[in-house]
Amino acid sequence: MDRYEEEVSALAQTITTQAGQGTVFYGSSSIRMWTSLAADFPYAKPLNLGFGGSTLEACAWYFERLVVPANPRLVILYAGDNDLGEDRQPEEVHLSFCILAQKMQRFFPQVPLVYLSVKPSPARWYIIDRIRRANDLIYKEIQKLPNFHYVDLSSGMLTNEGKPRRELYEADGLHLSKAGYALWTQELQRQVPALNGLQLQ
Repeated sequence: MDRYEEEVSALAQTITTQAGQGTVFYGSSSIRMWTSLAADFPYAKPLNLGFGGSTLEACAWYFERLVVPANPRLVILYAGDNDLGEDRQPEEVHLSFCILAQKMQRFFPQVPLVYLSVKPSPARWYIIDRIRRANDLIYKEIQKLPNFHYVDLSSGMLTNEGKPRRELYEADGLHLSKAGYALWTQELQRQVPALNGLQLQ
């Protein structure tokens, strides 16, 4: 986990001044690069705790150091993409999610967590079967957990032919473009009422 240490240390220092304000957005670079969170979700009081290249395993590892001191009222999680990109199997990603979920239940049993499905990016289309398998395993796990919610963003990111929509991604085919973040914002506003100041069911 040493490769994340510098960025995690910097994030940890920002939490002391913003803790307890509202929604923690936690996960990999798809979260870290979401620079318009405050404008996109003005009622949510978002705190961006994304760190580049992070795996779901790393998110579970750093949970006590980043999420716990933030004292969130809601957690939005995007991770698992990089685990699969590093050749981990869907079952390993599922296990990392279970570890994080256990920590969430221990520290914040009444706080909702929203998991965003791993995106079907052009750069990782070659492992789309593993992406779908990991999403399915996590979805099924979430059905067993109180206050956990699964948001499927994948279907809206595909063409009518079932291929990735290129305009939603940067030139690298992996990171989201402005249009990609606009789609995520629209879907989250629609599917997660708590981000609009309403109660999450």
